[in-house]
Amino acid sequence: MSTTTIEAPRVETTKEKDYSQYDFANLKPYTHPPETKEDLPWSELVTLDLEDYNRPGGKERLAKQLEHAVHHVGFFYVTNYGLTQEQVDRQFTLAKNFFELPVSEKEKYEVKYGQADYNGWRRPGRAVVANSRDNVEMYNIPKFTPDFKDKYDHPDLVKAHLDEIEVFHKALHSNVVLPLLRLFAIILQLPDEDYLVKQHTYDKKSEDHFRYMLYHPRSAEEWKASNYGSTTGHTDLGTVTLLFRQPVAGLQILGEDGNWTWVSAQPGTITVNLADTISHLTGGWLKSSVHRVVAPPEDQRSYKRTGLLYFARPHNDTKLLPITDSPVLEKEGVEPRFDKIVTMEEWVKAKQTLQLNPDIAAKRWAERGDGKVEVLAGFHDRKYKE
Repeated sequence: MSTTTIEAPRVETTKEKDYSQYDFANLKPYTHPPETKEDLPWSELVTLDLEDYNRPGGKERLAKQLEHAVHHVGFFYVTNYGLTQEQVDRQFTLAKNFFELPVSEKEKYEVKYGQADYNGWRRPGRAVVANSRDNVEMYNIPKFTPDFKDKYDHPDLVKAHLDEIEVFHKALHSNVVLPLLRLFAIILQLPDEDYLVKQHTYDKKSEDHFRYMLYHPRSAEEWKASNYGSTTGHTDLGTVTLLFRQPVAGLQILGEDGNWTWVSAQPGTITVNLADTISHLTGGWLKSSVHRVVAPPEDQRSYKRTGLLYFARPHNDTKLLPITDSPVLEKEGVEPRFDKIVTMEEWVKAKQTLQLNPDIAAKRWAERGDGKVEVLAGFHDRKYKE
C-alpha cells in the first residue's frame, strides 16, 4: 500500500515546561504477555493485505475478498497499514504508563458522564456487570482538529507525546479507514467510490477518537460474580473500530450460527469490526458485529489486557438514512432503522448517555422488561446470548 512515510516525531521541550522526564528512554516499556496455550474455538476471519490496495486491480480484489465478511461476519483483519511495529509499541508504552499514573492525577481529566462526553479518562468500576463492578479503564483522545483544540487537557505524560499521537491518529484514518470505506462502496456498487469517504473527512467535525484501554485482572471470585463476562455482548456505535493486536485472549464474536468464537492475536494485524452507523447507512446490510470481552483463559488471567483502539465515525451532521443509489441495497429493499431522520450527533449522544450513566441505563432497560432498550427514535439495543 502506498502511504506517506511516517517518522516518529521527536519530543520537543518548551520554555514553559520541560517534558524530558517523559522521553521514551525514561518510561517503562510495554511488554506483550505470552499467548495462551489453551485450544480454543477460534474465529476464522479474512485478512486483507492493504499493500495490494494501490496495485492494478487491487481494490477490486480486496473488495471481493471482503464481501462475505462485511455482510455476514462483521470482523476481519488488515495488515500492512503504514505504521511500523515500533510506532505501535510506543503507543502501548504510553498506554501502560498512563494507566500507572495515580488516580489523583487521572481524575483531573475524567470524562463528563452526565453530558455524554466520553473524551478523557473513564474510571473502572462505575457499572455493574452481572453481580460485579466492571474492570475496564480507558482514556479517549479526540481528533486533532480545530473543533477540539484546547477543549480537553491532558496529563504531562500525554502532552509530551501529543505530536506523535496525532501522527498515529491521522495515519489510521488515512491508511486504514478511508481505503476500507472505498472498498465498502465497491461492494455496494456505488457509482461514486468516494461516497462514504466524503462523509468521513478528517477535518470536518466528527466523533472519531483514539483510545487507550485496560482490562484489570480479577480474582476467581470476581470473575464468577461477573459470570465471566458472558453478559457483555454488544455492538459498537460508529462506522468501524480498529483494534491493535493484544495477545491476552478475551474478545469473542457471536456468529450467525448462534455460537461465540474467540478472536486470535494475529501478528502484524489490526482487527477491524463494523459498527452500528455503517449498518444504519445500509439498512442493516453491512453487519454491525456483536462481540464481547470475557474472562481470559486460565493461563492468562493474571495479566492486564491492554488495548489500543481507533473509533471512526461520520461527520456529526450525517443523516443516518440508507444509501439510495446502491443496486445491492435496492435489490435487498432495505428500510430506514429509525422512526424519523436522525443525525450522527444525535445518535452518539443517545448511545453514550446509556453507556456512560449506569443509573440511567438501568432505569431505561427496566422500562420494557423484555431485554431491549430504545436508544433513539424506535431503534433498540438488546441483550445477547450468554
